[in-house]
Amino acid sequence: MSLKEFKTPYYLCEERLLRKNLELLEHVKKESGAKVLLALKGFAFSGVASIVSEYLDGCTCSGLHEAKYAKEYFCKQKGEIHTYSPAFKKDEFEEISNLSHHIVFNSFEQLRKFKSRVKGSVGIRVNPEVSSSPVDLYNPCGVYSRLGVTRANFEPDQLKGVEGLHFHALCEQDADALEMVLEGFEKNFGEFISKMKWVNFGGGHHITKQGYDVKKLIELVRDFKKRYGVEVYLEPGEAVGWQCGDLYTTVLDIIDNGMKIAILDSSAEAHMPDTLAMPYRAEVRGAGMPNEKKFTYRLTGNTCLAGDIMGDYSFDTPLKVGDVVVFKDQIHYTIVKNTTFNGIKLPDLRLLMSDGRVELVRELGYEEYRRRN
Repeated sequence: MSLKEFKTPYYLCEERLLRKNLELLEHVKKESGAKVLLALKGFAFSGVASIVSEYLDGCTCSGLHEAKYAKEYFCKQKGEIHTYSPAFKKDEFEEISNLSHHIVFNSFEQLRKFKSRVKGSVGIRVNPEVSSSPVDLYNPCGVYSRLGVTRANFEPDQLKGVEGLHFHALCEQDADALEMVLEGFEKNFGEFISKMKWVNFGGGHHITKQGYDVKKLIELVRDFKKRYGVEVYLEPGEAVGWQCGDLYTTVLDIIDNGMKIAILDSSAEAHMPDTLAMPYRAEVRGAGMPNEKKFTYRLTGNTCLAGDIMGDYSFDTPLKVGDVVVFKDQIHYTIVKNTTFNGIKLPDLRLLMSDGRVELVRELGYEEYRRRN
């Protein structure tokens, strides 16, 4: 199969690799007894909705639009829709309630305001005040966090009708971090757990990353269910899309301003935002660290932002205008965060099927820019 015929930029998700992730998550489901939901905030790709639905129990959503998307693509016939938002809007809540099997509130004030309008199961998000998140930007349990109710602000007398507790404290972390968070969660809220029907362990579980202690996760969930007699939910997003898709770009020009600089038809700012926000260095197929290989280039985006830079990479052979540069593992937390900043084209969405066919899921162009501005 040759991908040179396709115009860049585009994301290419590989069915074979996606199913590998989903099979592992299905194994966790069966062995632990947990239900596993896809967190749409990390991986919303309509082209694979039917595949994901074969393995997982539904979706977790952050508001009205994600709930509608879940219903339209992932949960047409079956599958649970769980919706949590830091704060719900009055004019959207009726539709959210109609779509959602679980609704989780971020505060007791929101619970009091909307509880009577919930048609499904009601939950409250708590803050266990324990986290080892590697970056403050992604730490939901950091100092002065707005996410979840702390023990000091918990209102036990308001739990009538509440069936579940939800916490989220992890970011790309292993089961050891979950074990630590569970200790804090049980210390602060243990007296209420057995009164619940379910507990949601949130996301950030890096289950499909090589080296993740899957066995320990299964044991933690089993033991928790046994102790409290509740249903347990996990809601990975990144772990679903982990290492199953790349971003394909093309070299438009090469200039020299003290070093060789390649300008691509993509953008770190618009298409790979976490490389700047996290920050982290995306891997490039066939490339090494600066000066590791013979020819070093700074790879940059095609916007006017001075800092639209992917990083410095080295190659065995010189780059040429027209060469395709592939950024690895760019499916999760990219498609969902893309912007049309500077009018740059959003990458098309493609799916490489297990039989070698490449399907065009969505072609994106000027209409996306015009519609959003």
